[in-house]
Amino acid sequence: MSNIFRELLQKVGSGNHTGENLTRAQAATATKMMLLGEATPAQIGAFLIAHRIKRPTGEELAGMLDAYYELGPKLQPILSRRPAIALGIPYDGRTRTAPISPVTALLLAAVGQPVVMHGGDRLPTKYGLPLIDIWQRLGVDWTVLPLAKTQQVFEQTGIGFIYLPQHFPLTNSIWEYRDQLGKRPPLATMELIWCPYAGDAHVIAGFVHPPTEGMFKIALGLRGITKFTLVKGLEGSCDLPRDRTAIISLSSSVASQEVERLHLVPRDYGFTTKNVPLGTTEELVANIQKVLAGEPGELMQTALWNGGFYLWRSGICPNMPESLAKAEELLTKGAIAAKLQELSQIVNSLSAEVFQPV
Repeated sequence: MSNIFRELLQKVGSGNHTGENLTRAQAATATKMMLLGEATPAQIGAFLIAHRIKRPTGEELAGMLDAYYELGPKLQPILSRRPAIALGIPYDGRTRTAPISPVTALLLAAVGQPVVMHGGDRLPTKYGLPLIDIWQRLGVDWTVLPLAKTQQVFEQTGIGFIYLPQHFPLTNSIWEYRDQLGKRPPLATMELIWCPYAGDAHVIAGFVHPPTEGMFKIALGLRGITKFTLVKGLEGSCDLPRDRTAIISLSSSVASQEVERLHLVPRDYGFTTKNVPLGTTEELVANIQKVLAGEPGELMQTALWNGGFYLWRSGICPNMPESLAKAEELLTKGAIAAKLQELSQIVNSLSAEVFQPV
């Protein structure tokens, strides 16, 4: 048993009247002790559920990020005119609405905007459809690549994927606790704003509950991250909804540290107010393939809505009408399909090198 960890547990688990928030340094220490197995299973389980009930602070999230930055993997800086976008998407996947972020990533990379994604397999508590499954069905298997090979893919294509079971195995034990507890602990909130990239980055994260947005702003500020976009997206993802106004926070200039609130109404840009439901994985991938072939449909509308917004937010296009037109051109002229083919060929080639006999 760790006496140091027990003291931290006592702070977060003592109730409304005597409990205390952790300092940034204490949150970092607690996170490292859990990842490294220095706390006992009883202590870790108690801490995760107590912290869930208490709710984290922005300072505590910053400390957790400190631990992930210290112990976790990082893709190294690449030559780019733009900061890499790090897409923070819930690791436990999607269960109700069709995800579009792989198409968004391909679209951005096709015009020279680097994108970093991260995640794992089907994970608790939702056990929804994860990104890694979609990529595999599209012919891109990130799971076998060591970090050095993933770096090569990122340098050549502008897309990188940190696959946690391969690149950050210290997190594996935490998933068992999350399954047994049945609740998403604050670590699941922190993961959305983790950026496993060592260069200049633009953090884009989804959220569900308004208090989370405030915590994100504090944590990112403490980490010195000045370029961020926070989206009240589908199932906590970065995917913009079509059935309601998209509520988005945009970081402003470094000097002012101000945050701009943006409300995007789909019907103002000609989109129907309807989200695409998630069916089987096979149906989703078939529909994505139709989008890549430039065929019209509901998922194409979602791809255009999201692609247009992120082209504008990345600074590639000066306004939404031009960015939506650019997204349509890229999707209907075959540029995104070509980018997927390039990515698949490079990943397959590097994967073959991994399995070559020594």
